[in-house]
Amino acid sequence: MSAPFARGIMAAGLAVFLAVGFSRADEKVLRWGADTDSNAPYGFYNAENELTGFEYDIIQALAKEMGRKPVFVYNSWDGLIAGLGRGMYDLVICGIEITPDKAGEVLFSNPYYVTFEQFVDRKGSPPAASLDQLSGKEIGTLDQTAALAMLEKAPGVIVRPYEQEVNAYQDVANGRIFGVLLDYPIAKYYAAPNPNLQFSGPPFGQITYGMVFAKDNAALQQEVNKALQSLITKGTMRDILSRWGLWTPTIAGAFGQPEPPSLADTKYKAFVASHAEQATLWTRIQRYASNWPLLLDATLLTLSVSIVGMGIAIGVGFTLAIMRVFGAWPLRWAATCFIEVIRGTPLLIQLYIIFYGLPNLGILFGHPEFGIKLPPFWAGVIGLGLNYAAYEAENYRAGLMAIPKGQMEGARALGLSHSQGLRFVVIPQSFRLVLPPVTNDFISLLKDSSLVSMVTLIDLTGAYNRIATQTFDYFGTGLLIAAIYLLIGLPFVRLARWTEQRLAVDTRRPGQRPGMFSLTSPRKK
Repeated sequence: MSAPFARGIMAAGLAVFLAVGFSRADEKVLRWGADTDSNAPYGFYNAENELTGFEYDIIQALAKEMGRKPVFVYNSWDGLIAGLGRGMYDLVICGIEITPDKAGEVLFSNPYYVTFEQFVDRKGSPPAASLDQLSGKEIGTLDQTAALAMLEKAPGVIVRPYEQEVNAYQDVANGRIFGVLLDYPIAKYYAAPNPNLQFSGPPFGQITYGMVFAKDNAALQQEVNKALQSLITKGTMRDILSRWGLWTPTIAGAFGQPEPPSLADTKYKAFVASHAEQATLWTRIQRYASNWPLLLDATLLTLSVSIVGMGIAIGVGFTLAIMRVFGAWPLRWAATCFIEVIRGTPLLIQLYIIFYGLPNLGILFGHPEFGIKLPPFWAGVIGLGLNYAAYEAENYRAGLMAIPKGQMEGARALGLSHSQGLRFVVIPQSFRLVLPPVTNDFISLLKDSSLVSMVTLIDLTGAYNRIATQTFDYFGTGLLIAAIYLLIGLPFVRLARWTEQRLAVDTRRPGQRPGMFSLTSPRKK
């Protein structure tokens, strides 16, 4: 390639880069966060793995009204509000109810939907006129909802919180619990199509959904409220809610608009039809095959998190073990404190502190502008690595202490320094002893990597939640994900066994089988 031609290519590339960079800088975006796992009709992935839902449509219309480009950011339900403080997105829209306690912590938009709680029980059960009639019965609901607060105040009601609404309604149909109290949109999509379930009783209470902003983002709150009111006045909100079958007299009264829907409920009927088909083995296989990009990405992410996390665990754990066994007392004390604190606290809490707590670290010292914002991947691998480092340190410590003192004394007698004795004599022997438990810990870490979904990463467990809640196929999807975990774990087990055999020293007595260790020294010839 000639020099002028190369310079021309570089100049053209630089021009394109600058043009793209400036266009992106000038383009205003609206980053919105939501939990899209089993969240119909709010925001969810359909059978074609496309993001949809009435809140998705609202955000698209809202961003267009504001002259912004909508950008979706996934987060788990428990971390949505914390993600605002971390600056992950500008607002949250995920069926979050406007309540006084939440309003004291964040800013809410004007209501974009007003509804009520709907009670659902088995077909043929007598109607429940009030929650007082449910005394002594097990009633399911979702955590952190207005329905949960209502049930906890009802005398004698046995509350059963669920992670997924699908599971709650299935338990009613199977007779495990008596009924479920949840928001009307959830009941309409997950209970109404089920022939074994029925709507029971009058509407309970009134709840309003609002978009959530950080406390210091009042400017965006006002901008969204203005655009939202424009959508209501134009009838755009009525059209969106009508298509999803969610235009009710309650929301019509709240918006001051006619009660009849403006459009047919095409979105609702399409959802019901897609879940009404009886899945055969072939159709299940087709569904799994259609999700192969998601499964591939999730598998690669799980492998990456596990391998990098275990690398951190081995490095930090080995350092802690050396500090605790051979270090001066300040180092021994520091290593012991780290190990005991990490082993004594849950991994999930540690991940939350690293991902959501560190960005707000400066608040403790009066400087809110300071903080440590780790990307989700590195927050996950550092959390897993540090957690398992505490356990690896104890494995290595046991291996180091299992080497007879005579080994170090012999090394010193041969003229080696203390560090050389550790490096060439003690540590290689201890490594052979700790290899089996280290392999076992890697398999455990591989499975514990499912917790990284709490820091917005979609691993194999996150993929399982998405596929299972799309298809209501928990059994088949579970077997598929379990098989993938098994397949990616087996090669590492075989590699560890091969390494162990390569490092083994043949100290067998005559007639002893391979793999058996002798507690006595080899016989002399």
